[in-house]
Amino acid sequence: MKNTNCLTLLFNWLASLSALALSLVLAAVCAPSTRGAGGLFQSARQPSNGNHAASSGNVNSNPIANSGAVVNIAAASLPSAGFTEADFARHVALLKKKLPSDEFEVVVERPFVVVGDGGRRAVEEHARGTVKWAVDLLKRDYFTKDPKEILDIWLFKDDASYRKHARQLTGSDPTTPYGFYSSANKALIMNISTGGGTLVHEIVHPFVEANFPDCPAWLNEGLGSLYEQSGEQDGHIRGYTNWRLPGLQRAIRRGGLTPFKDLLEMDAKTFYDEDRGTNYAQSRYLCYYLQERGLLVQFYREFLANRAHDPAGFDTLKRVLGERDIEAFQKKWEKFVLDLSE
Repeated sequence: MKNTNCLTLLFNWLASLSALALSLVLAAVCAPSTRGAGGLFQSARQPSNGNHAASSGNVNSNPIANSGAVVNIAAASLPSAGFTEADFARHVALLKKKLPSDEFEVVVERPFVVVGDGGRRAVEEHARGTVKWAVDLLKRDYFTKDPKEILDIWLFKDDASYRKHARQLTGSDPTTPYGFYSSANKALIMNISTGGGTLVHEIVHPFVEANFPDCPAWLNEGLGSLYEQSGEQDGHIRGYTNWRLPGLQRAIRRGGLTPFKDLLEMDAKTFYDEDRGTNYAQSRYLCYYLQERGLLVQFYREFLANRAHDPAGFDTLKRVLGERDIEAFQKKWEKFVLDLSE
């Protein structure tokens, strides 16, 4: 009995030491997180021809093979959501060993880890004022699950830093000067000097990936681009008109805009490779129309629930809108878009 008691005491003592060590690690690597005030987030102004769009998850997705890369901790990432503080502490400890320089600061803002070279204060402000703000509001209306892995948000202070480190992170040059989400590299890679709007856009994608894995490109990018210029109203995120509007209005005036049925049923390759800018804009302002009618959240939830029988969302769209003739509705929607101002 005495030996058993001794073993029990020894086990409890070792467990206490482990807990103390863990708390010290967390204190060293995890910054405190507070709720940032929601404001207006917008992207840097884009080319008016509509050719540029924030990148999708399949852009720049080739992991770099060189072991001297800035960071590629995919092998260390954990496979499921519901991470503990210890999980984040281990992730950050691994990440810190591979930072490109001592300029980079690391801030945990769950479910992400935010990394930046613009100074501690700037990284904390983006983490709390943009990342936490967007995550809280998006989860309030749309998403019940966090991303399945701990993802890093890289915030590079200027274009030179962004291009250099994006190449090291992914093994290829970025195809957009603003930022993108790379599912393969488990990272959001941003040129934060262009503004926080693209960051909010890209935050949408890993949440869609976790909650709506077969989401069609039109809705994935429609939601993302809707919130690249956004604010908070009555405790909910709200998208505003933005730089994508003039190009869409010109396309409507020219005639021949893609019918909604074709847009909704478009496969991802076609969506991203053919008339990409207009596809993004048309999807964004369809979501904007639903938002302005108080129907967007309802549509998302009903589409998610019925996706097995309605994979493109076309039947759900007609039902939520109360429109049987979608061609007639598109004409009404086009007039709505033409009456908007940027």
